[in-house]
Amino acid sequence: MPFVELFVPKGSFDQERREKIGGRLVSEVMIAEGAPDTEVARSISWLVVNEIDAWFVGGRQLPAGEKPKYVVRVGVPAGSMNDDKRRDIVRRVTRVLADADVDPGRFTQATAAWVHINEVPEGNWGAGGEIVRIEDIAAMVTSG
Repeated sequence: MPFVELFVPKGSFDQERREKIGGRLVSEVMIAEGAPDTEVARSISWLVVNEIDAWFVGGRQLPAGEKPKYVVRVGVPAGSMNDDKRRDIVRRVTRVLADADVDPGRFTQATAAWVHINEVPEGNWGAGGEIVRIEDIAAMVTSG
């Protein structure tokens, strides 16, 4: 199940855009992962939005009003990904961002958004005070 972090410059993210992105981003990652669409799977698939005070590109702070840049980090258990799933996540995340933007065409350029897929090594994911392994997550989402 994914843990998704969205980074965007402060002030460039109105409520409508937040809802468009927030409502779809995790579900699109879940689809790419091949996760079941169950209440339990959704309950452990999170999105956190980080609005950044100062955003620099190439040593230059982005001026107020410039089209926002995005960084999306997707954390998934190691062993749950292959190149096709990674590619699908990147495409889906980029599409969600583009669909919520006034200039969707700019997402064909690497300067609009970066997607980082972080595969958390087995034994480094925890919940409820315990180590959670990939088979524990699979059992939880398929049985619940």
